[in-house]
Amino acid sequence: MLKRLDRYLLRQFLQILGMALLGFITVFVIVDLIENLDRFIDNSVSAKIILAYYGYSIPWFINIGFPMATLIATVFSVGLMAKRNEYTVLKASGISLYRIAAPLILLGFGLSALSFELDNRWVSWGNEHRFNIERQYIKRNSRRSIPKMRSVLTDIFLQKQGHQNISIARYQTRKHVAYNITVINLTDDRIVERIDAKSITWIDSLNRWAATTYSIRFFDRDGIEKETHIAQGDTLVDLGFVPEDIAKRFKSPDELNYNELARRIVMLRENGVDTTRWEVSRQFKISFAFTNLIVILFGLPLVVLKPKGGLSFGAGMSVFVIFAYYALIKFGQSMGYQGLVSPLVSAWLGNAVFTLGGILLLLGARK
Repeated sequence: MLKRLDRYLLRQFLQILGMALLGFITVFVIVDLIENLDRFIDNSVSAKIILAYYGYSIPWFINIGFPMATLIATVFSVGLMAKRNEYTVLKASGISLYRIAAPLILLGFGLSALSFELDNRWVSWGNEHRFNIERQYIKRNSRRSIPKMRSVLTDIFLQKQGHQNISIARYQTRKHVAYNITVINLTDDRIVERIDAKSITWIDSLNRWAATTYSIRFFDRDGIEKETHIAQGDTLVDLGFVPEDIAKRFKSPDELNYNELARRIVMLRENGVDTTRWEVSRQFKISFAFTNLIVILFGLPLVVLKPKGGLSFGAGMSVFVIFAYYALIKFGQSMGYQGLVSPLVSAWLGNAVFTLGGILLLLGARK
């Protein structure tokens, strides 16, 4: 009987999950299309490019809609059992809420693993192509201003031809101005030249960078500095890269999977770049995957807190819960980006609070 109950509950849960996820994806696409319609028109973007843009956006929409759909599926699958008095019959038969929750919690672990795989395999891949379409087709001639996060890039690391490493702390895409630049030139895996500059500005007419407060150091075969040039004024220099190289090769943390983020953090650290933002994003790759399990823990007791009207109460509370959860994880992220808390605390703050809340609700619910 218990195995039959598990199959019945899981089948009902997965059906609701599928419908809710499809509904969220549809809403996300429509809202995003309405928001970006003027940009598509201003830039004369073809229908083929728009379809490709939203095709690459689907994994991201699935990823952000997954926790919401999971919470709704939890509330309605258990809530419908309570509404049809099936939950009352199960309690009368000696089956507790914990036993009913067991298959859903096990499924939550599976959904979390699936979410992690989705985020690190498909979301990062889709975001990379989606952002490339934005950079190539959508940003030009738009009445809408480019968002601040797109006009300023931070913690950039480039590699050119296998022998040149370039790190930039901050880059203004509109003005083509970069700050705190380090260029390292290698020969046979040994450093031969290092260029440091406080700021550089691209001079399009001269096809050169104007460097301010820069130094050039040369090294011998043993890695010992043999010659140094330091200048305080503005000087035109050829650094071996142009603004287009930054636009093409820079990837935001959203475009990288967990392993790529780990490698990027190592490279940035080796070049003396602050990696706080990247470390927060890497930790968030794991913590966000567990959202599906956490919302199941939190959603289960919502429908049994009130014997009468439990389904409507649970549905209403689920909306509040998901928005509160997203607000808390965004708050934790912002604190991590600003260096107020460690990347680990920043990424897992929301999970810790809501896991504790879910366990306390589950312990206090009618069994």
